[in-house]
Amino acid sequence: MTEKPITSNPPANGLSMAVLNAIQNPVILVDADGLVAFANWEAESFFGASASHLARHNISAFIPFGSPLLTLIEQVRDRKAPVNEYRVDLSSPRLGADKLVDLYVAPVLSEPGSVVVVFQERSMADKIDRQLTHRGAARSVTGLASMLAHEIKNPLSGIRGAAQLLETSVNDEDRALTRLICDETDRIVSLVDRMEVFSDERPVDRVPLNIHSVLDHVKAIAKAGFARHIKFSENYDPSLPPVYANRDQLVQVFLNLIKNAAEAIGERGDGEIILTTAYRPGIRLSVAGTREKISLPLEFCVHDNGPGVPSDLLPLLFDPFITTKTNGSGLGLALVAKIIGGHGGIVECDSQQNRTTFRVLMPASKGQAADEDDMPMTKGNLA
Repeated sequence: MTEKPITSNPPANGLSMAVLNAIQNPVILVDADGLVAFANWEAESFFGASASHLARHNISAFIPFGSPLLTLIEQVRDRKAPVNEYRVDLSSPRLGADKLVDLYVAPVLSEPGSVVVVFQERSMADKIDRQLTHRGAARSVTGLASMLAHEIKNPLSGIRGAAQLLETSVNDEDRALTRLICDETDRIVSLVDRMEVFSDERPVDRVPLNIHSVLDHVKAIAKAGFARHIKFSENYDPSLPPVYANRDQLVQVFLNLIKNAAEAIGERGDGEIILTTAYRPGIRLSVAGTREKISLPLEFCVHDNGPGVPSDLLPLLFDPFITTKTNGSGLGLALVAKIIGGHGGIVECDSQQNRTTFRVLMPASKGQAADEDDMPMTKGNLA
C-alpha cells in the first residue's frame, strides 16, 4: 500500500462502493466526530454490525476500551500523515478472541478530521501456520500408529489368550483378575485400532458434493441420539458451489465436530448448535514444494453456546491426545484435521465464553469453481 494520504471524497457513487466492497480487508471511514461514516462489506462482517448501525455510533463503541486504534486515529488527524501499526490486539467479547490485526490509518485531506482505517487480519495467517503444524503432528501419529499395530497388537493377542486359558483353571476370585486382564487388553487393542486410522494413506474417492445434504444427514443422526435435547439452527448460503470431497469422510468430520459441541453444552436446557455455510473469497493456501496456491472459498461452521475452550488449550486443540474430556482419547479432532488436510483444506477454532466456532475452509469442486474469479460474489452471514 502506498504511503500517500487519501485525497478523494468519501465514497458516494456506485463504482466507488463496488471497488471498496470488492476489497477483501475491512475498510472504514471515521469522520471528525468519531462516527463510522462508511464501512465496506468486510468491515460489516468484522464488526458484526451493518453499515447503518455503525454509522450511528462512535468508533470507540466497537473496539476494546483504551485500544491503540483510537490513539492512531488522533495521531493521523494531528500529523495529517498516514501511519502503519502492526499486530494490534483488538480481541474483545464483541469482536471475538484472537483478533490480531495490522492497521493502516490515513487522513482524507478533502474532509478535515476524517480518516480511513484499513484492517489486515493476522489471525488467518497464524492459524494456517498452526494448521500446517497440526498436519505434521498427524503424520507423527501415523508413524506411531503403524508401529503400535505391528509391535503391540501381536503380544496383546498372546496375553489375552493366556488369560483365557487361566480363566478355566482358577477359582472365582482369581477369575475376576483374568477377566480384568482380558478387558484391559481389549481396551488397548481398541485404542490402537482407532489410531490405525491415521496410518491409512490410501487415496479416497472424491466427487462434487452438496455440503448441505451432508450437514442435514449429520444433524439427523445427532438429533436421533446424543444431541436430542439440543436446539439446532441453520444459516446456509443456497448459492454455494459443490465441494470436492469424500462424503463418508465429511460425515465423519462433522459428526465429530457436532458431537464435541453437544458434549461441551452438556445437559443445559438452552443449548444450541448453529450450522452455517458461506462463500469467503480471498483465502488462498500455498502448497509446499510448488508454486500452486489452493483457493479455499467454502466455509462451513459449527457454532455452540457451551462454556468454551480454555485459552491455554486452544493452540493445541488439533494435536493428538489433547482433550478436556475425562474419558476422551484426544484423537477425534486430530482425525478431523487429518481428513480436512487430506482434502486440501484447513480447520480452525475460535472460542470464548458461551461461543465456540469450529470453522472448516475447503476448496470448491474442480470444474465448478477452479478459479475463484469465476465464482459468484455471494455473501454468507454468520449466525
